[in-house]
Amino acid sequence: MLRNAKDLHGMTIRATDGEIGTVEQFYFDDETWVIRYLVLQTGGWLGGRSVLMSPISILGVPDWPAKLLDVALTKKQVENSPDINTHQPVSRQHEIEYLGYYGYPFYWGGSNLWGSGPNPAGAAIPVPLSTEAMAVTRAAGRPDSHLRSSQEVTGYSLEAVDGEIGSVDGFVVDDDDWAIRYVEVATGHWWSGKKVLVSPAWVERVSWEDSKIYVGLTRETIQEAPEYIESTMLTREYESRLYGHYGRPPYWVYESQHESSSSLIYR
Repeated sequence: MLRNAKDLHGMTIRATDGEIGTVEQFYFDDETWVIRYLVLQTGGWLGGRSVLMSPISILGVPDWPAKLLDVALTKKQVENSPDINTHQPVSRQHEIEYLGYYGYPFYWGGSNLWGSGPNPAGAAIPVPLSTEAMAVTRAAGRPDSHLRSSQEVTGYSLEAVDGEIGSVDGFVVDDDDWAIRYVEVATGHWWSGKKVLVSPAWVERVSWEDSKIYVGLTRETIQEAPEYIESTMLTREYESRLYGHYGRPPYWVYESQHESSSSLIYR
């Protein structure tokens, strides 16, 4: 199901033995545009310490109306998890330590969004790594992390091929695979505050230094896109109209073809 990522903010995370905190932001992978970690504010029980929470930990689907998300972890596990400084970029070494602590596989291996599977549930089987394996992974794994903070990217300018068109106001997320399906764009003073959606697949590049996202679309095309209203649930009919307007193939067609190809490979 597609949800506005703003609904994540303030969501209560509940471990098997009690509440552990609330979501304050998230980190996404700027190569695949998938949410890799939620950042939790733990409040008084851990002295206000922030901790990471992988979607791999999630049990079932979030209870959006109740703003509640259950995870297959204990409070003790969270308490002893590796520290994170949310004011600094999350390094690949920190990710290795974090995933190794929980026994989760590395998402940056394999052909799927989550390495061994298309969604976090498919990667939830613990895979403990030996000290030797951890050392090899540190030496041979990808050296750089591609994580970006949702707080950092919100507010970035959106640049069309013929000039600025608005700014990033949020994200729309699929709560099955935790992929960011759309970037929410506020057109601001250009068109009376109209909001539109743009797929990350249409992003040509991101200038992290200049806080700008460049898309291969014209201002007019974006201006005339179906309006996005946050309070309205996104439907497949709306998505089809959106992709039809932009003249681009929808993500579900590509993913269906990818899954079919994968099933043939592994037969």
